[in-house]
Amino acid sequence: MKYSDFASIITNARMNRYLIACGGNSRKAMTLYRKNLQLSQELFTVISCFEVALRNAIDKTVTHSLGIDWLSDAASYGGIFDSPKCRLTKDNICDALNKLHIYSHYKLVAELGFGFWRFMFAQNQFNATGRILLRVFPSKPKSSHAIQYNNIYIFNQLAQLNEIRNRIAHHEPICFLPGNPVKDTTYARQHYNLILQLFQWMQIDEAALLYGLDHINTICNEIDNL
Repeated sequence: MKYSDFASIITNARMNRYLIACGGNSRKAMTLYRKNLQLSQELFTVISCFEVALRNAIDKTVTHSLGIDWLSDAASYGGIFDSPKCRLTKDNICDALNKLHIYSHYKLVAELGFGFWRFMFAQNQFNATGRILLRVFPSKPKSSHAIQYNNIYIFNQLAQLNEIRNRIAHHEPICFLPGNPVKDTTYARQHYNLILQLFQWMQIDEAALLYGLDHINTICNEIDNL
């Protein structure tokens, strides 16, 4: 396809940063655009696998302590999230419950998004669930004077993944130096490595889990060498 036809579909405004990043080479700009889509697809798949693993590990941990219907119970009158400090969490559960035609705890777990599970490590939600959720990461490092590997640390790490997940979902590129039309895969690689680290802290064999799905480093290398 000619670049003019390609840009008329994608829009010149969107393609401009790819063209700048490729020094005005229109064929490389189209290739970079396609490579960014590949990278986004691959990374979104890996994030999705992590999201499923995370929510299931949280659910298993809290179920052991509070029972199988802990989520619906938590949003009920007098439940652990029935307080002003956890109002949005309760509202999220209630909204998810209203979307279910037939209730089951497992359907409710699946209905709640990444942001919800991230907020399980926010201080109020962490306290409400009995301060047990760091058990989800049994192999995380021990805290030191320099770094506290506590729930807030985990919350902030998950916030980074939530941010890039949303960026991909809104079709924003991840192959540039943030804020600049400069080809750079550091942003994508850092978030990918963070996911691998969190999998390891969860004692999950990430290589086996992602077998056949993960070509992120290969695509990053192809972008770097473009």
